[in-house]
Amino acid sequence: MNNALQIGLKPLLWLVLALLFFWLIGNLQPILTPFMLGALFAYLGDPLADRLEELGLSRSLAVSLCFTVLFTLLLGVMLLVIPMAIQQLKVAYSHIPQMLEWVQFQAMPWLITLLDLDPEIFDVAHLKEQLWAQWGDSKGMLASILYSASASTTSLVLALANLALVPVVGFYLLRDWDILTEKSLKLLPVRFQGQVGRLASECNDVVGAFLRGQLWVMAALAVIYVFGLWLVGLKLALLVGLLAGLASIVPYMGFAVGVAAASVAGFMQFGLDWHIAVIALVFMAGQVVESVLLTPILVGDKIGLHPVAVIFAVMAGGQLFGFVGVLLALPVAAIIVVLLRHIHEIYKETEFYSET
Repeated sequence: MNNALQIGLKPLLWLVLALLFFWLIGNLQPILTPFMLGALFAYLGDPLADRLEELGLSRSLAVSLCFTVLFTLLLGVMLLVIPMAIQQLKVAYSHIPQMLEWVQFQAMPWLITLLDLDPEIFDVAHLKEQLWAQWGDSKGMLASILYSASASTTSLVLALANLALVPVVGFYLLRDWDILTEKSLKLLPVRFQGQVGRLASECNDVVGAFLRGQLWVMAALAVIYVFGLWLVGLKLALLVGLLAGLASIVPYMGFAVGVAAASVAGFMQFGLDWHIAVIALVFMAGQVVESVLLTPILVGDKIGLHPVAVIFAVMAGGQLFGFVGVLLALPVAAIIVVLLRHIHEIYKETEFYSET
């Protein structure tokens, strides 16, 4: 009787632990962000630190060197890219009145005539007035954004403190990463350690392939798009290329978002001429390079995440747990794919599946 009761209570115990875990994430979300970002840096930097150790460096020296290189690159990119992106954002905002006028006086009359719509449905002039009353010129837009970001002194101080915690947390997690993973495995009963270790290794392959590989793919595509659009002469090349590169976290979304944004920017700058066709060719070339070279070499076929699953995972994570949920979404989804793969293999060996 006691054994039967214990067996019946095990699923309930796991359910309670899972609910407690998600409850903690939801309630600790404001302070979890720096720890999640630090863990992400540690996870991405661990293979490099391990290779430096194999060359004869101590773990602390390897981690220090790895961390210095990683944050120097990140800081250099931020200092180089952010001012240029802000400048291009101002240029993009200055084009909005021109775009709204084109919509109001050319596109909308054509659509109203073609589809026999009521002209009062789309009040573009009112939208333009509201936009200009809210922000005014590009300087007013940036001032409004900065004011909103710093409206609460407490929130601003907390955000700066969280940002300062990221390198500290990342350094210590990277230094002790192998020790922490080994001790976490040894917390489990001995009879489960082998199987859990194999599952963890497979999950690490999938998550690592996606995170490291897809980040490299996103960066490479951003460079390709920025350089290609710059050769075309597009003023917003950096902004559009970065947007398309970030959207490439979901396969084909970067191509769609980039073509749409670049076509609008190109139309506002050049009008309807050959530049639009060349812009489309830039993104087609980037898509070919991604499909033929970048994804097979950098990511491989270990992930098994459908693009729709990627979109759902990111949106669900953001809806449930905010920014922390977005960071956790894809790793958790990849782990679930691995577990479901093993559950399916077990299911195929059951009599229920094999009976005719």
